[in-house]
Amino acid sequence: MSEHETSSETMGEPTRRDFLYLATGMAGVVGAGAAAWPFIDQMRPDASTLALASIEVDVSSLQPGMSLTAKWRGRPVFIRNRTDKEVEEAKAVALEELKDPVARNANLPADAEASDLDRSAGEGKENWIIMVGVCTHLGCVPLGQAGDFGGWFCPCHGSHYDTAGRIRKGPAPENLAVPTFSFVSDTVIKIG
Repeated sequence: MSEHETSSETMGEPTRRDFLYLATGMAGVVGAGAAAWPFIDQMRPDASTLALASIEVDVSSLQPGMSLTAKWRGRPVFIRNRTDKEVEEAKAVALEELKDPVARNANLPADAEASDLDRSAGEGKENWIIMVGVCTHLGCVPLGQAGDFGGWFCPCHGSHYDTAGRIRKGPAPENLAVPTFSFVSDTVIKIG
């Protein structure tokens, strides 16, 4: 080669070989992505699971003192329209008396206190309590309107919950969980 002749390799310009390397690499990336996609896609929840992500429950027939159990995400959810007396009794409980002082309410910060208002449907709807109906001890389903505190009682191991779903006596370590919920109307609750 003479002084004045230059090749594309010495000038830093791309060569045909560089293009082939780049094209082969891109084809490999696309092929790997196409091969991996079925494995990634199968991890998404199926349509039946997504359909259960939220439910709407008509509570128009629940008079004060009545409750119903709905099924959400394969678990029972207790919905109770408490009487004024039950609300007043739950409000009167000092937080120091509680075994678990945390609200366990998905609608509130994780460190919210287990006051009756923080576990109920909130200001103006304190009579409504919505909870996942699974005992926090070993996952049994407690019986409603039973136990030493008039709330729920798990006969399997003797856990007693009050009318706000707070653990008061027995081996259960935590209050019954309150799922994410909202009132769509005065008589319909959306859970999830």
